[in-house]
Amino acid sequence: MEKKGELYYPTEEFKKKARLNDVNVYEKADKDPIKFWEGLANSLIWQKRWRKAFNHDPPYFEWFVGGKINITENIFKKADKNKIALIWEPESIEEKPRIFTYGQLFKEVCQCANYFKKLGVKKGDRVGIYLPMIPEIVVSMLACARIGAVHSVVFSAFSPSALRARLQDTEAEVLITADGYFRRGQFIDLLKNAEEGILETKIKETIVIKRKDFKNSWQNENDKCESEIMDSEDPFFILYTSGSTGKPKGVVHACGGYAVQALWTGRWIFDMKVGDIFWCTSDPGWVTGHTYTIYSPLLNGITTLMFEGAPDFPTLDRWAKIIEKYGVTIFYTAPTAIRMFEKYGLDFIKNYNFETLRLLGSVGEPIDEDAWLWYFENVGKGRCPIVDTWWQTETGGILITSLPGIGPFRPTFTGRPFPGIKIDIKDGNLVILPPFAPGMLRRIYKNSEKYEETYWSQYGKEVYFTSDGAIKDENGLIRIIGRVDDVIKVAGHRVSTGELENAVNMHAEISESAVVGVPDEIKGEVPVAFVSYKGAKSAEEIKKEIINQIKKEIGPIALPKEVYLVEDLPKTRSGKIMRRILRKLFTGEELGDLSTLSNPETVEKIKNIIQK
Repeated sequence: MEKKGELYYPTEEFKKKARLNDVNVYEKADKDPIKFWEGLANSLIWQKRWRKAFNHDPPYFEWFVGGKINITENIFKKADKNKIALIWEPESIEEKPRIFTYGQLFKEVCQCANYFKKLGVKKGDRVGIYLPMIPEIVVSMLACARIGAVHSVVFSAFSPSALRARLQDTEAEVLITADGYFRRGQFIDLLKNAEEGILETKIKETIVIKRKDFKNSWQNENDKCESEIMDSEDPFFILYTSGSTGKPKGVVHACGGYAVQALWTGRWIFDMKVGDIFWCTSDPGWVTGHTYTIYSPLLNGITTLMFEGAPDFPTLDRWAKIIEKYGVTIFYTAPTAIRMFEKYGLDFIKNYNFETLRLLGSVGEPIDEDAWLWYFENVGKGRCPIVDTWWQTETGGILITSLPGIGPFRPTFTGRPFPGIKIDIKDGNLVILPPFAPGMLRRIYKNSEKYEETYWSQYGKEVYFTSDGAIKDENGLIRIIGRVDDVIKVAGHRVSTGELENAVNMHAEISESAVVGVPDEIKGEVPVAFVSYKGAKSAEEIKKEIINQIKKEIGPIALPKEVYLVEDLPKTRSGKIMRRILRKLFTGEELGDLSTLSNPETVEKIKNIIQK
C-alpha cells in the first residue's frame, strides 16, 4: 500500500493483478444501475432469463422478475470438483481437520437434501438450523437451497427461548441441531437447549449431528439430487435480527438477487480468484457468515475456511497459527477481534510474517484508527489493503467499502458505495435510494407493518432508512458514526435494547428497566442495565437473577457489563425513559437540558451510583 497524505492506495503491482482496477466502473454503474446489475447477473446460470430487471412498487421491489435460478447450480456446476471447497479446523489441536472438495461437498449436500425430502420437506417449507461452527451447517444450508426449502439459521449460542421465538415465527416443522460443540475446552450441551427450545413450536422432527464422530442421519442416502428451479423472487432464507420492540424481525432474502450480489461483492471487494483461501471468522448464525463464510466464496469457486473455536484458544496466537497452517490469503474479521489481538501485545505474533496474506477485511462495527493501523502494520505488514465494510442483515451483502484494486483507503472511513448502489446522507442519517441492491431484504416475515415502519417511514416509501449515522469526506468516502436507533452492536452482533429490557422485565419483582449501549475498549459497545427494584433481596442476589434471566431469554452474547439498581429512571413528563441521558453518563458528553424531565434529580442519583 502507498500512503499519500491521509489516504492509502494499492500499489501498481496489486492494481495490475486485481479483478477490478478501473475507477470508471463507478461512473458507468451510476449512469444506469439497473443495466449494470443486469450485466453482472448474466454471469450466473439461469434456467430461464428474467423478463424485467427491476420492478418497484414502493416500498416493495423485485429484481430479475420472472427469472429462474438455483444458487447451488451456480456453485457446483461451475466449480472444479477436485478443488478444495471447505476447510474445517476444530478447536482442539489434537483433532484432525475436515477437508471437503467441491465434489465431496456436493455429494454430502445431495444426501442431506434427499433426507430432508424423505422427511417431507418441500419447496417453500421453512427449516430451522441450530448448529455450531461445524461443516454440517454449510451442508444443511446448501441442502435447503438445493430443494428450495427456506433455511432459518439460529446462532448456536442463543438461548432456548430465543430459538423458540424464531421457530414459532417461521412455523418450521424440521430442526437440525447437534448434541454439542467445543468452546474453550468445554463441551457445550446444545441438544439440551434445542430440546427445550422446540417446546410449544411446530417442530415434528429434530435431526441431531453427533459432534464427536460427526455421525448424521443422511450418510446412507442417495448422493444425487436434482435442483429445484426457483423463481428469482422466491424466498431464499429468513434471518432474524433484533427488533426495537423486543420481538425479533424475520428478514427475508430472495433467491436471484442475493446470488448476484453475493457473487460479485465477493469477487470485487475481496478480489477473490483461483487459489485463494478465504477466512471469514463469522459464524453462519449471523448474516456475515451466510454471505462471506459460505455463499460468496463458494460461488466464486475458492476455498473457505471455518474454525470451530475462539481465535485466542488454546494459545493467544491460535488465529495466527491457522493463517500460516493453511496459507490463508484473505482474512475477514471484526474490530473486536483486532482490538483483542492488539491488547495481547506484539510478542505473541513476532515470529509470524503472514506472507500468504494479500488482503484484510473488517466487519460488524466501525473500526477505530488505532485498531486499523495495528491491523495494517502488524498483520498486513504494510502491504495488504484493508477493506473496511458496511452492510446489514437487511442488505444481504456489503454496500459500502473501498475496492482493493482502486482505493483510496482512509482509517475510520468505510469507503464509497459499491458500484450500482445509490447512497445518500440526510440529516446525518445514512439512507439507500432506488434501485436498491439486488440482495436486499424483500420483507419482514409475516409482518408488513413492521417492514414499512422500520425502513420506509422516516423519509418516505422510496428511501430506505438504515438507522446508521454517517458523514462524508471531501473524497466521497463515508464514515459510519453508529446506530441512531435502539440497537447495540456487541462485538459486531446486533442486540436491541427492547429485547434486553423485555428479558429483564420478565423478573416478577422488577417494575421497569432501561438498557443502553456504552463504549467498550474490546467489544466496541456493551449493554448496561438500569433496573428499578424495590424488593427485599440483596443487590448482588437480584443482579445475579437478572444476568441469569438474560442468559435464559437471549443468550450469553447479550449479557450486560453492569447492572445498576436505581430508585427511578429519568423520564419525560409523558413517561418516556430518556436512555440517551443514561448513555451520556458514560461518554462524558454534556447532558443537555434536563428541564423537560419530570424527575431531574434522578440523574444525579444515578451518576453517584455509577461512580461508586
